[in-house]
Amino acid sequence: MPPYTDRRTAEAAQARYPVHLFAARLEAAMPTLFEPLTAGALHLANRIAMAPLTRNRAPGAVPTPLMAEYYTQRASAGLIVTEATAISPQAQGYADVPGLYSTEQLDGWRRVTDSVHKAGGRIVVQLWHVGRVSHVELQPDNAAPVAPSAIRANTKTVLIRTGKPEFVPTSEPRALDAAELPGIVRDYQRAARNAIACGFDGVEIHGANGYLLDQFLKTGANQRSDDYGGNVKNRARLMLEVVRGVADEIGGERTGLRLSPVTPANDISDEHPQQTFDYLVHQLAPLDLAYIHLIVGATGGPREVEGRPFDYTSLHALYRKHGGQGAWMLNNGYTDKAGAQAALDAGADIVAFGRPYIANPDLVARLRQDAPLNTPDRATFYGGGAEGYTDYPTLPA
Repeated sequence: MPPYTDRRTAEAAQARYPVHLFAARLEAAMPTLFEPLTAGALHLANRIAMAPLTRNRAPGAVPTPLMAEYYTQRASAGLIVTEATAISPQAQGYADVPGLYSTEQLDGWRRVTDSVHKAGGRIVVQLWHVGRVSHVELQPDNAAPVAPSAIRANTKTVLIRTGKPEFVPTSEPRALDAAELPGIVRDYQRAARNAIACGFDGVEIHGANGYLLDQFLKTGANQRSDDYGGNVKNRARLMLEVVRGVADEIGGERTGLRLSPVTPANDISDEHPQQTFDYLVHQLAPLDLAYIHLIVGATGGPREVEGRPFDYTSLHALYRKHGGQGAWMLNNGYTDKAGAQAALDAGADIVAFGRPYIANPDLVARLRQDAPLNTPDRATFYGGGAEGYTDYPTLPA
């Protein structure tokens, strides 16, 4: 009797096998949060991931020893995905977020990865180009941010002008020339090489939340008429070039990709998201990626977005149908064991927790023991030092 990786496939087999055999197989096919998993080259101790969380604690874009402590405290996660990390100076969009393009930054990240590995953890870095979600004060020579089209995002970014985070409207972007795009692909490849050189187990490409790759993909931000605009094949071109380029550079087995089909984050939208993402996962399937990291619904909000219906189950099935073997990671609003286990039962391979990881460095132990969770202090989410960052209590040993 063959193995089954999701409930729907298993249920389809019920008519073909005796009830007692089917029941045993279905039970065996439902992993718990605490079982190990291999995703490409990533050997994970459990199926709980720490989602990327921007904390604005890297002055000058350089990772600090305090960041090493923060991530090491959370090393019991099956996989840590770092905060979004800029691939180049142009890619920066928020104050005091880290980069991955200078020697000093790589040295800082090496302290992080060495410490996490010493604690038994696995860690990948999220590669980021914000595109139009930036401000001239954060760009080299105060230049305009770049985008697929010169359409300003109706959103805000973070500056630190007087020692405290300040939310300000994004600046008017300029449209990238097609001749500039190969250079951006190379920036992603260089950042991926740097990531492996400073000890990361892999990388996650940030293709979600209205940042540059998502801007090219979706109709609301892309009004180009060249080979990178118009139909879905053209709009997906840059994201696929980046993913293929990074996979060629470090191996698909060390490459993940984050997607958010219907989130309104950062003023992003698409006229036909199901068609767009069906095409995208069809193209991603042969690339042998380690995982796909999917945000269900609105980032940090409801999983059902009014006016933006989407069938995530069929997207997953399509990815598998076309040969996609990467682990399927779900994210958005998972706060307890029951909800995360339900996601696994429905076919997910990994569940990513976001805000619970801010206040609970020992989240895996708390979930395993059904222990209460600490409440995060919103006032310390962005910027600052150890307070609200590395000082949350853990369970007694």
